[in-house]
Amino acid sequence: VQLQASGGGLVQAAGSLRLSCAASGRTFSSYVMGWFRQAPGKEREFVAAVSRSGYSSIYVDSVKGRFTISRDNAKNTVYLQMDSLKPEDTAVYYCASSRAINLPSGRDSYDYWGQGTQVTVSS
Repeated sequence: VQLQASGGGLVQAAGSLRLSCAASGRTFSSYVMGWFRQAPGKEREFVAAVSRSGYSSIYVDSVKGRFTISRDNAKNTVYLQMDSLKPEDTAVYYCASSRAINLPSGRDSYDYWGQGTQVTVSS
């Protein structure tokens, strides 16, 4: 599967952005989808994941209550709605797909990755 992330940009603190990740192919609904981010000089970290149906999701503690992951299987797209953004959310955001049975947060559980989209939050 090929993944194409978009929607990044520059936003002021407390603002919002919505990231999208479009997937190619007809098997999108068979994958768990996740978002990761990587800030300069830091390792890529897990942000959120959503189940195949879209009914279940998990988040890293630092974004709980501010970010919402969702998916539209008819459009082969996963979203990350980011509200109340903070400067520490600044990073390149990546979408990824996994064939895991559960909702994994480890990078090694994800098979395919998008190219990343830059999110910059100014203070």
